[in-house]
Amino acid sequence: MNGKLLLAAFLTLASTAPAQSIIGRWDATVTVNGVDIPCRFELGGSGASIAGSFFNGDERLTSTSGHFENGSLALSWDYFASRLDASLKDGVLEGSYTQARRAEKAVYVFRAKRYEARKPGPGAPDIGGLWTIPNKSPKGELAWRFIVHQHAGDISASILRVDGDTGALTGSYRDGKFVLSHFSGTRPMLLEVSVAKDGSLEMLENGKTKFTAVRAEQASAKGVPEPTDPDHHTSVKDPREAFRFSFPDLNGRMVTNGDARFQGKVVLVNITGSWCPNCHDEAPFLEALYKKYRTEGLEIVALSFEEADQLKDPARLRAFIKKYGIEYTVLLGGQPDEAQDKLTQAVNWNSWPTTFFLGRDGHVRLVHAGFPSAASGELYRSAKEEFTSEVEQLLRENMRTAR
Repeated sequence: MNGKLLLAAFLTLASTAPAQSIIGRWDATVTVNGVDIPCRFELGGSGASIAGSFFNGDERLTSTSGHFENGSLALSWDYFASRLDASLKDGVLEGSYTQARRAEKAVYVFRAKRYEARKPGPGAPDIGGLWTIPNKSPKGELAWRFIVHQHAGDISASILRVDGDTGALTGSYRDGKFVLSHFSGTRPMLLEVSVAKDGSLEMLENGKTKFTAVRAEQASAKGVPEPTDPDHHTSVKDPREAFRFSFPDLNGRMVTNGDARFQGKVVLVNITGSWCPNCHDEAPFLEALYKKYRTEGLEIVALSFEEADQLKDPARLRAFIKKYGIEYTVLLGGQPDEAQDKLTQAVNWNSWPTTFFLGRDGHVRLVHAGFPSAASGELYRSAKEEFTSEVEQLLRENMRTAR
């Protein structure tokens, strides 16, 4: 090989070496309010072009753009309106993760080192199954569900509330307790779980909030109330009235329930926001439902309530629509704090998302609060089956029977 070829080979290797040095799986943490929350993180790509992924169980949440040059990593997730900036030094990535949130911007300290496989500790108790957590929430709930999937000392779990779940909390058994965590670019949580002498679970969230949980089949005998039924949490003042909406689409054109495209159709009116993690859980399912039944008379209208800056330039919402391939109607409802005043027909509406099922006459037949993710297992599958069954039933009705 001559000198020029040697130089070219050297320059090629030099240009790709920095990227190759960070490709692969990392053990990462984000620090939230002084609590270190472990999470899985992976980097891929070639040259200076890099993609980073957080995880919600098996679901990969990948950056929409990114690069790595001169030891500096920059990644963006447009559908979260978030950004990771970190520097590589001595094999450790350190920096910050910044995300625009509904109330304020969140900035978390980020640190990652190369992944190292760790075995769970011995003697893990069996806590797999369904549990009930007694808890009086601001939404009027008296209990939550705790869903646990266990394989020996490894565990995946989720807390399911009326508005949705925490995403997949994953971890293992060590030093007499299960240590679980979640961060998928959103929903940071650390959960420590130990078994009490009476067989109940003692739970510590983010190092400060304590809960207990009892086996779901034992909850009634122990006086623990049932979790809220999402089908009976929210209603409407008068189900005999047509459900009304009138909001602009992303191009500024007004769309109303009286438009021809909705007449004689089954319509799902979905209250959502691109800042809402549980809305991200629901969107791909709604799109699949729409694709399956649109030719039979189904329409879906998302009323998306966004922060003031997003209403001026709904960049995150556009990225949300692109990520999930949304083809159904999306309207700008206003700011989240305005939703209560604008949804005047709703009773006890306080969950993001919430879906109103309208028959062909425009009247509300069902209101479903919240939506679980795949981390909720059978309860997630049941929610999808319920939505599908209700849509199919409403589609079978004609205008005469609907009235």
